[in-house]
Formats: sequence, C-alpha cells, structure tokens
Amino acid sequence: MLVDIHNHILPGLDDGPKSIEEALLLATDAVENGITHIIATPHHHDGKYMNASSVVEEAVFNFNKELYERSIPLEILPGQETHIYNSLISDLNKDLLTLANSGKYILIELPINHIPTYTFDILFQIQLKGYIPIIVHPERNMVFRKDKQKLYDIVNKGSLVQVTASSLIGVNGRAIKRYIKYLVKHNIVHFISSDSHHHIKRPFLLKAAYQYVREKFSEGLVSYYSENAKHVINGTSFQPKRPISFKKGRD
Repeated sequence: MLVDIHNHILPGLDDGPKSIEEALLLATDAVENGITHIIATPHHHDGKYMNASSVVEEAVFNFNKELYERSIPLEILPGQETHIYNSLISDLNKDLLTLANSGKYILIELPINHIPTYTFDILFQIQLKGYIPIIVHPERNMVFRKDKQKLYDIVNKGSLVQVTASSLIGVNGRAIKRYIKYLVKHNIVHFISSDSHHHIKRPFLLKAAYQYVREKFSEGLVSYYSENAKHVINGTSFQPKRPISFKKGRD
C-alpha cells in the first residue's frame, strides 16, 4: 500500500482537473508512481472554493466508479484541504471532513504571506476536540521560511507537517529544496505528498521524492513517511520523531 494524503484529483471541484478525462490521466500517473490509495483533498474555505463534505463524498463515489469501470487499480478516499479560518472549530462536526473519514486527521492550509493571529489557538482547539491537524506545504509560507522555529513550535505543540514532493526534489527552486532538507533533519516533516493538480503541469512525483529521501537520508525515513500515511487512512495514532529546535544551532 502506498498512500498519497494531499492532492486535487477530483474533477471540476477546484483548480485540479477540469474534466473526467483529465482526472483519469492524473489517476494513471498516480498508478505509475506506485500509489494505491489517494485521499482526495479539494480546496475548502480558501476564499475561492467551498467543497463541503457532502460534495466531496459524492465526487469520490462517482470517481471510484469510473476507476473501477476502466480497471484502474486505485482507490479514492474523501478529504479536504481546509484553509484556516477563525470559525473553523464550529464547523468541525458539520462541513469539515477528516482525512479518509478517519475521524482523526485534518488537513490545514495556512496563507502564503503570513500566519493568522488565531492559528495557534485554532490548532490547539482542534486537538482538544480529539483531532490531529496536519499543516500542508509550510515551505510556501514566507514566515515559516524566514523563521523555521515558528514551525518547530507548532509541531512541538502536537501538529504534524506535510511537505510537497515537487518541492523536496527541487522543482520549485533550490531555496525551497534546501529549506525542506532543514525541516527533515530536524524531524519537522511527517508526510510527503504530491499536491498534484495536473498530469503534466503538477504530477504526482511521489516515487521521485521517496527515491530522493532514500538516497540523501535513509531507507528507514522512507518507511517512516509511508507508514505515517497509512496511519492517516486507518485513523490510528503513531509516535512522531521528536522535533529538534532550531535554537540549538543545529540548522
């Protein structure tokens, strides 16, 4: 089993595939990357797209039917990439989906150019409700890139982190690649996911990312990331590696 916990494969819901044909091409790309299970995470509450739980679940059902009829060996599960907002907690039991309906993990996106003042409180409240927030692609956030300790503080308080495969292997520039290497070395990364949108412009690249981790770090770290993703699907807990503070002169 190889799991991708963050992508935009469902057609017509956000800035992912515009048609079922494009979505099927992206699904084929996933299979070629060795992926067997995908948690589809369309954008939600980001100021442009609203994809409530019922909408996502219906789209997942319909797309799984298409995959089955075309004999594409891939299973899609429901999720959302929820942009953080100040009334998020009140929607936890309404329009928000836990990843794969696990009842445990929630994907959270932060703005690119700042960290909202209510961020720590929202993440804390999510955990008080019994869920575990996963911060997506922190490498895109200007504040996190400038001050790595802020991301350490979030992880140290119980949130998890997912980085994007393309960023890890350098597609998005050397500076971002180098930044993620620091995060990996400090045990700040818990998942690698594709954040795929298009079979050519933004493909899965998960195979290449895991190979990079294998060559630059270790086979054990590849297993750690892939096993963590399985825990998300199963809704089970795991023991994250202890994060290392950037204040200790280790960066």
